[in-house]
Formats: sequence, C-alpha cells, structure tokens
Amino acid sequence: MRSSDGHHWIALDHVRAIAALMVFTWHFAGQLRFPHNLAAPGLAIFEQGYTGVSLFMVLSGYLFAKLLDRKEVHYRAFFWNRFIRLFPLLAVVLVLAGLQECLLHHASAAAYLENVLRGAIFPTLPNGGWSITVECHFYLLLPLLMAATRRWVWAPLAFMSVALAARYALYLQIGEIQSLAYWTIVGHVDQFLVGILAFNFRGYLRKNHFLAISTAVAFVAFYYWFDRAGGWTSFGGPYPSPSALWVFIPTIEAVAYGLLVAYYDSSFSFRNAGISRVVGAAGAYSYSIYLLHFFFVFRASHFVDDHVIRLSNFYLAAAASLVCFCGMIPIGWASFRFIESPFLRLRVPYVRPQR
Repeated sequence: MRSSDGHHWIALDHVRAIAALMVFTWHFAGQLRFPHNLAAPGLAIFEQGYTGVSLFMVLSGYLFAKLLDRKEVHYRAFFWNRFIRLFPLLAVVLVLAGLQECLLHHASAAAYLENVLRGAIFPTLPNGGWSITVECHFYLLLPLLMAATRRWVWAPLAFMSVALAARYALYLQIGEIQSLAYWTIVGHVDQFLVGILAFNFRGYLRKNHFLAISTAVAFVAFYYWFDRAGGWTSFGGPYPSPSALWVFIPTIEAVAYGLLVAYYDSSFSFRNAGISRVVGAAGAYSYSIYLLHFFFVFRASHFVDDHVIRLSNFYLAAAASLVCFCGMIPIGWASFRFIESPFLRLRVPYVRPQR
C-alpha cells in the first residue's frame, strides 16, 4: 500500500490481500452445490467471506487516520486524489458490466443507467461498486470525524454509540436491519470509526500478543457459531434476516478487525521479498481484483467443478478458490498498470505537518 507521499506499508497490503481473498472465496464457493455451514472454525470467516468487505472498511479508517495524523489537510485535494484513485477503474467496470447486462442478458440499458446514477446514494452499483459508494460516504464524513477525534480521542466511540442506537431504532421500525447493516454506511460506519480509534490506540496494541490471540480466537469462534447457525443467508430466517443480531454484527466485526489490524501493523516489520512480497502484491492490486473478479469468479468455480475436480465440500472449494485467486494477481497487475496507474500521476499533495 503506497500513499501519495511515497510511504509503503506492506503489512497493510497483507491485510488487503486477506480481505480480497475472503470476498473471492465467498463468491467462488457460494455458486457450488455442497453442504454449506460445515467449515472448520478457522475457515468459517472464508465461508462467510462477505465479512471481508468489513475488513476493507476497517482498514480504510485505519489508513486515513495514519495518513492524516497530526497534519493539516487540504480536503479539496484529498477528494481529488480519492476520485482519480477510484473512478477510472470503476468507470471501466461499469461500462463492461453494462455491456454484459445489455448484450448477454438483454437487460434494459435505461434501467442499467438508472441504477448507475442511483448508485451515488444507494447500493445499486454492480460488481461490488456499491462498496465504493459506502467508501465515498465515509470520505464525506471524514473531515468531521478527524476534527472531532483531534479534540477528543474517544470521539469515534461516541459516534459509534449513535450508530448503534440508530440501527436499533431502524430495526424496531422496519423489522430487519441486515440489508442496511451490510449494504450501506448505516452499518459500515462502525468499521471506519473503529479503524480510526485503533490507529490512535495502536501503542497499546503493539506486541500485545495475548490480546491479539484472544481477539482472534473469540472472533473465529463467533463466526463458526454464526456460520453453523445459517450465516448470511439464513441466520434467524431467510434473507433479510429478522434477527436483531445484525444491529451488532458490524460492531463485532469492527472491534475484532480494528484490534487485529492495529496489532499486525504496529507489531511486525516485513521485507518486500519472498512470500511477503507475493501477498503484498495481491494486496496492492486488491482494488482491481475486487472489482474485476466478478467477471471471472463464477465461471471459474463452475469450470473447476465440472472439468477439473468435483468440489464436493468447502475445503476443496477453498483450496481451488486460493489457486484461482492467485490467477487474479496478474490481472490485477495489468489493471493497475494500464488503467489505474496513469491517473495516479495527477495526484496532488493534500497534507502538511501541523504548525
């Protein structure tokens, strides 16, 4: 992960790679016909790999707290930099997805364009683009969040309490909260907030191996239970779940991922070589892999299942998913090199040390 000022944090690239693999495995295995909700504890978060999006959100909060810490921020330049980082590939993906929908699936071009336009507010962008909408909503809140955090280090916790109360109120009114908790800023705001908080308290987490291991074990145990109880698709009933647990799932994810990201980033130093370099590359190209994998992942899972090996359980599917994910790394590189990278030359400085 290389910032506009040249800093490279390979540990955060490792985290991005894991998040991308979680989402990839979720889509790869979700298309296959075998008994689900049977993964061993350590693999449950991959069978419920939708949670990788939450890990991306925590990482965004952590990263921008790291970038903006003790600096004066020119937010107009910041928004410009984020635009040229995200929009070029997103635009290409929207065009390709539109051609696919209209030419192959005979969808209405007008309806597709309407969904794209609505995607600035609602989770209607295809190929995971909805999460970019959530990310952009976070950017709009970021100046307020950073200003409040500078005045009071616990401000993110106060905002999170408000978000929890809002989700519970919406749950009582609507009767379900899973859709808003997953698809919108209503749920994911917790993850951005805890990412900021985790960065501010990273000193307490540095080399705190007991806390990190305890957090990981507890989170894995929670997702193992959640997976076996039905997971995303059927916990407490068919989607959208009527369970009130979805009020708290974004917070549970946020706390676990925030602690572990801050611990990993502050406790270890990695060289850009060997396996660290390979995993880091997957993370560096994870934005491309995330948006582009929708064009490949479903066909790949069926091809492997039909022509290579019968994927009769999640363990085989997870192994095959990892191999196919590795095959996405060169595609991610090509996307970054030829679509994203040319626009990065247009970035401008947006921070300077506080006076």
